[in-house]
Amino acid sequence: MKAFLSETYGSPDVFRLAEIDTPVPGAGQVLVKVLALSVNPADWHCLRGKPLFARATLGLVKPKATILGCDIAGRGEAVGPGVTDVEPGDAVYANLLDTGFGGFAEYVAVPVAVLAPAAPTLSFEEAAAIPMAAVTALQGLRYHNEIRPGQAVLVNGASGGVGHFGVQIAKASGTVVTGVTSTSNLDLVRSLGADHVIDYTNEDFTKTGRTYDLVLDTIGNRSVGELRGALAATGKAAVTGFTSVGLHLGLAVRGGRRIKTVAAHVTSKDLDQLNSLVAAGKLRPTIDRRYSFAEIPEAVRYLEGGHARGKVVVNVAPT
Repeated sequence: MKAFLSETYGSPDVFRLAEIDTPVPGAGQVLVKVLALSVNPADWHCLRGKPLFARATLGLVKPKATILGCDIAGRGEAVGPGVTDVEPGDAVYANLLDTGFGGFAEYVAVPVAVLAPAAPTLSFEEAAAIPMAAVTALQGLRYHNEIRPGQAVLVNGASGGVGHFGVQIAKASGTVVTGVTSTSNLDLVRSLGADHVIDYTNEDFTKTGRTYDLVLDTIGNRSVGELRGALAATGKAAVTGFTSVGLHLGLAVRGGRRIKTVAAHVTSKDLDQLNSLVAAGKLRPTIDRRYSFAEIPEAVRYLEGGHARGKVVVNVAPT
């Protein structure tokens, strides 16, 4: 099979397209023929080995994972011993962040614990856009066990990969949603269901005097003090994604129980919950750009620029 290898840290220029052996599914695994995938910030952070402290787990000198790629969608090709609820030909989607990556390839062996049936109303590209970003939004919103109908929820970065799912999930939970984004994305965020929008180029959500029961910060560009200023008396904040070392330390030391960083760990249960929202018409990915398999380096480069609206996907094989 074909796969993009990244055997050293660096820019997308270090990717190398190679022919390698197709994996064989082991116990509890499904061999998936990848038909679509999406790129995530985790991909380019791991590609560059940044932030540097992350190399303690990624690999000190060179990457441990030589095939990146977290989110995939495709069809089951074969199943390993012990797999009874997936059959060859089934449409599935999965997130591979906790299982060693491997999505930038034509086939990947996926543990059933991070895999779920793909919603039949979605294309493979749309299904591949969901796992990492939507589960991060879902786990961030419920991190403090506080999301309830009628609450005031603010999503910082409301037009990005995690943020645009956060707006939809918060709205589906019956909350009053405020989305923070740039001028060009205000209409998009409104279309996702936001009750209010804030243009961060003209207004600072931490200085408006308005407060929120829950803040989902997908950008990580605000200090602990600033986030506290946007919270109601019993409000809480969840910060997702790769943020600065200083912010992480600040959250750990001064954030207390009210402000926490959230690292998503995708499970089949979460994917099934997202499928229910899709089936109810309450969740759908926004796709900014589509690339071919050969253009994976360009897709990662574009996402790294930081201006994607929604998700960036790759069509691995015509369907």
